[in-house]
Amino acid sequence: MAVLVNGELVLYGFVGESYWGDGFTSREVIDALAEIGRDTDIVVRINSGGGYVDDGVAIFNSLVAHKGKVTVVVDAMAASSASVIAMAGDERIMRKGAMMMIHDPSSVVWGTAADMERAVKMLEKHAENLAGIYAEVTGEDLGDIRADMKAELWLTADEAVERGFATSANDDKAKAAAAHDYSIYAHAPERLVALTGRKNWSHTEARPKALASATAANRQTKREKSMPTENSQADMTSADTAKALADATAKAQADTKARIKAITTSEEATGREALASHFAYETDMTAEAAVAALKAAPQASAGNGAGESYEARRLAASALAQPGGEKTAAPSVAAKLNPTAIFNARRNATKGA
Repeated sequence: MAVLVNGELVLYGFVGESYWGDGFTSREVIDALAEIGRDTDIVVRINSGGGYVDDGVAIFNSLVAHKGKVTVVVDAMAASSASVIAMAGDERIMRKGAMMMIHDPSSVVWGTAADMERAVKMLEKHAENLAGIYAEVTGEDLGDIRADMKAELWLTADEAVERGFATSANDDKAKAAAAHDYSIYAHAPERLVALTGRKNWSHTEARPKALASATAANRQTKREKSMPTENSQADMTSADTAKALADATAKAQADTKARIKAITTSEEATGREALASHFAYETDMTAEAAVAALKAAPQASAGNGAGESYEARRLAASALAQPGGEKTAAPSVAAKLNPTAIFNARRNATKGA
């Protein structure tokens, strides 16, 4: 997404990458600042649940170095690394209902005990650096800030102003929170965790794939090391592992988005939107299987079983999606079957698969 919109920097979504269709990188922000000129006053609008520490710090530093006045407006959320970016504002304005969160950075590491120890030291240094930024801007004690980060501190607009994380709050109503997996935070508000589940913002699907990819890459590196060559390679470094995780995570997210789009935008989804949404977001069906099931399901229309329930139509289509389902009942018959009978048929088909 473009970060320079009508002369303002609009930093919405994941910091350092694009997830769920939103996100921004430090390079995009630096390029946008270069485009408007160093002496130009700039408004920076933030609505982000966080992301990568390095990108957040890089954006913070680029805004601090900007010669024009920087006004940061938290439209809804400035959590984790996004809260670091917010600290760059000469003015830091919280909209009514907006929130800010600071905490200790986290990471995923694959390797030996020595790799783990290096990762711990790296995370501690990141945490100390971030605490220094918060303390310098707010004027609060560094030790108090570190304690707040370890506990994970969530602030309302008024609390952020009181603590010095923001300079003012206005009466403009906050926008909807940006897409993010808020369930990864220890003390995220319940409404944000619920929103994560309802909007399917979870990283759960991407994590196992990313870890599996990193593991495979690590094993391949070790095999190459054991081969008798003049220039044997060392074991995968933490940086290599992080890159493998990031690449695998990005691919998993892209595959998931492509699958959802293929189902919900297919011709077969027309007139069966609710069922298409169910297949896309609540099942692990492949796009091909889901489209086939949608094609077999009756469309929602007055002339096609106006009295039958959505659940009956959904279960009927699901039954047809099972191996051999199309052979056991024609669509017109399956649509009228009792939901319990269809459920049993699906269960039996699964057992026999």
